[in-house]
Amino acid sequence: MSSTDDMGKAPTPLKRPTRLGDEVYNAIYAQLMSRQIPPGGRVSVDRMARELGVSQTPIREALSRLEAQGLVVKTHLVGYSAAEQLDRARLEQLYELRLLLEPFAAGRAAKAMSAEARAGLNKLAEEMRETEQDPPAEAYRRFARLDSDFHDAIAQGSGNELVHETLTNLHTHVHLFRLFYHARATSDALEEHQGIIDALTAGDAKAAEAAMRHHLERSRERFIGAFER
Repeated sequence: MSSTDDMGKAPTPLKRPTRLGDEVYNAIYAQLMSRQIPPGGRVSVDRMARELGVSQTPIREALSRLEAQGLVVKTHLVGYSAAEQLDRARLEQLYELRLLLEPFAAGRAAKAMSAEARAGLNKLAEEMRETEQDPPAEAYRRFARLDSDFHDAIAQGSGNELVHETLTNLHTHVHLFRLFYHARATSDALEEHQGIIDALTAGDAKAAEAAMRHHLERSRERFIGAFER
């Protein structure tokens, strides 16, 4: 029986351990994003298992997830390799499509997004600001994921499932952030994101569309710089 001192105390919540599969996925993802595994480079299951000290099963599971994101490619009788980077023509096409869909989604989200979803956007924006305190490599990875979550939340908040599915299947951010990392790109994006949030909070569809269009146009300029250096 518990002692008198223990009576009435709430039980201490158990800390859920990180899944091994997630740790393996994060480790390989980091190598791909930082180009430690170069575009087109072979990804050996055996070598990864030895390097990370795990069996081949979580490696294969992680590679399947990364294949679904378009970060790795599986070739019959050859195995996995890192996907090639976007070329300039593909980058331009990607932004043409985004400029058609995302301002529309932002305008719809200004009217349809719940207060809870808007609060989630503010939380993501705050977490993105916090990455400025991280070491560059960690900031690089975290910002890419948070930026993806930010845009995904707006697409989902539009209420148009086809628009959301189309943008999700592009896996835009993982491919863009493989091109290069520049601290200025993140700080500029933070200001642009805040403009989008302000318009969504005000419920102003036209302002939300304009803010998203401005953000995408500026983002395109920043990433095109990767081809001009």
